[in-house]
Amino acid sequence: MSKMSNPRKSRHLALAIAGLSVASALLAPGTASGAAACGPLFDDFHYASHTDGLLSQHGWQVRSGGGGPGVGGARWAPEGITFPTAGGDKVLQLASSTDGTPEGTTQTEIMQPDRRFFEGTYAARIRFSDAPASGPDGDRINQTFFTISPLRYANDPIYSELDFSEYLPNGGWGEAGPVNFQTSWHTYTPDPWYAENKSDSQRRSIDGWHSVVATVSDGHVRYYIDGTLVADHDRGGPFDVYPRQNMSLNFNQWFIDLTQHSGGVSTYVEQADWVYYAKNQVLTPEAAVAQAASYRSSGVRFTDETRGC
Repeated sequence: MSKMSNPRKSRHLALAIAGLSVASALLAPGTASGAAACGPLFDDFHYASHTDGLLSQHGWQVRSGGGGPGVGGARWAPEGITFPTAGGDKVLQLASSTDGTPEGTTQTEIMQPDRRFFEGTYAARIRFSDAPASGPDGDRINQTFFTISPLRYANDPIYSELDFSEYLPNGGWGEAGPVNFQTSWHTYTPDPWYAENKSDSQRRSIDGWHSVVATVSDGHVRYYIDGTLVADHDRGGPFDVYPRQNMSLNFNQWFIDLTQHSGGVSTYVEQADWVYYAKNQVLTPEAAVAQAASYRSSGVRFTDETRGC
């Protein structure tokens, strides 16, 4: 089901491995039309806490304060961003909670706000959760991985947003859930709500760990879950949803509404094991995951060669 009619949100928001390359046989369909390939961004999320100085040194910003998306009056909680150990390795964890009231609701977001993300290959290993880590189940929560640019004004013609994954374990936007969306945006108007996008979805549970990969090249945005192509959005049709400007890179977890809350305090968790971006380089999902594995096996916890190229 297209999300064009759904009342969505505004989201305004080194070390290198010598010789690490991808053979031509591992290139995905299409080629990036931008500049020559840069070095990658890779992060294995080895941080002590949301106050770790390395986070800002590595370009990350943890969101605080209020504002959309999600429940009006809720707070974006930096303390909800932690880095526990899971499966023997540190992971990024986003914990969002609600007691059923806006003032008792916290949401979480971490981003690379320097807008340098455009064509190339995006990949992350993400753990989605069907049930809360504590408290009663049923809240309409959104667990995400995406890129976005600011909406300068209603129907901004160069607005760009790519939702690699928006997982709604308990539904929302007219869906009973569980459902996972991939959405490429042309533009929107926040009030009254009007949106121009292309969207695909999988109406099944994806509880647990999954590789989420997208390639942006040659007028196509291709989305993959665990190596399987689940959506291919191109410039054809009524809306040109191919991004028109650089974007930020983001993970967040937020509540669509509080209408299904049944009492007490519920805390939901989304985790990311690593994130990888090959700027202006188009890789197969298997190659992107292999690149991340190569960094990890070589002891590289972070590298970023995407700036200034």
